[in-house]
Amino acid sequence: MFKDPEGFIETGSKEEELVKQIDFTQLPHHVAVIMDGNGRWAKKRYLPRVEGHRAGAKSVREVVETAAWVGIEYLTLYAFSKENWKRPKLEVAALWKFMEDYLKKDYKVLLENNLRLQVIGQIQGLPFVIHKELNRVMNLTRDNDGMVIIMALNYGGRAEIVDAIKKLTKEKDFEPDALDEKKFSEMLYAPDVPDPDLLIRTSGELRISNFLLWQIAYSEIWITKELWPDFRKRHFFEAVIDFQRRERRFGDIRPKKR
Repeated sequence: MFKDPEGFIETGSKEEELVKQIDFTQLPHHVAVIMDGNGRWAKKRYLPRVEGHRAGAKSVREVVETAAWVGIEYLTLYAFSKENWKRPKLEVAALWKFMEDYLKKDYKVLLENNLRLQVIGQIQGLPFVIHKELNRVMNLTRDNDGMVIIMALNYGGRAEIVDAIKKLTKEKDFEPDALDEKKFSEMLYAPDVPDPDLLIRTSGELRISNFLLWQIAYSEIWITKELWPDFRKRHFFEAVIDFQRRERRFGDIRPKKR
């Protein structure tokens, strides 16, 4: 459940100090997150990997809440990659169970806070109950005009590009010589969503893990050594502050205003 916005930041806290450094007129429109480190978090505590995912689910709630409080327009979470199917069956089953429980129990939080749910990935390959619940919640929240939460499920950046090419070549009047970046972008899973301004990765790994390969061409990347279950609102604030200190030139010699 979301907290009262007025009591979201504790007086005298580190979070309050960080919030004072944020320019709320220069926020990233779209933040994408590679949520990494659940397994290592559990291993450090001699717990089953599934407990890391359970703890990670709490971080998801806090980051969604924090992003909405700050005023982010789009938040994309890398929740389940196509490669994640290679994990032990019990672990995969637990991940989908967490997702099912969230969709069935917590969807009212989205409605009450004017948030909209969207999904990218090969959703036809998701378990039936997950597919069904996702469609239900997306339909319930489709008219909300607050922050859009985009869940990347059964997602891979290369697969998205291949799917875009397949979609493009099936067009009746497809002309290869007329293809440009704008046209290609229209074939992606979420063509109406702006590219991420900021990409956050937890656990300190220096890779993008097949995530939004087309869209992050000019995203600012912020990496923290914190494992995902330990990621909290102060880390999100730190990422936004760091983003606002950078000059984004997009290949030009002059910074581009946001």
